[in-house]
Amino acid sequence: MKKAVVTVLGLDKVGITAKVCAALAETNINILDISQTIVGGYFNMVMVVDITDAKDEFDATAEKLHAVGEEMGLEVKIQHTEIFDAMHRI
Repeated sequence: MKKAVVTVLGLDKVGITAKVCAALAETNINILDISQTIVGGYFNMVMVVDITDAKDEFDATAEKLHAVGEEMGLEVKIQHTEIFDAMHRI
């Protein structure tokens, strides 16, 4: 299984989870784990997703999620778990 981490950050508003999850579903990406919080009006979501059967190339998926973020005034990123783990290793 190939996994990635999706992060979403921005001012809270209606429909964030729905739009990001819809973009993932269109690409045949399954959400394995999800955590979301709102702190001081800022929405923060982290998802671990399965990209094994994704219909699009990784870069195309990243662009699609970035576009969703721009549309909603959010920062939306996707990273391979290996890169995410290496960046956050102590």
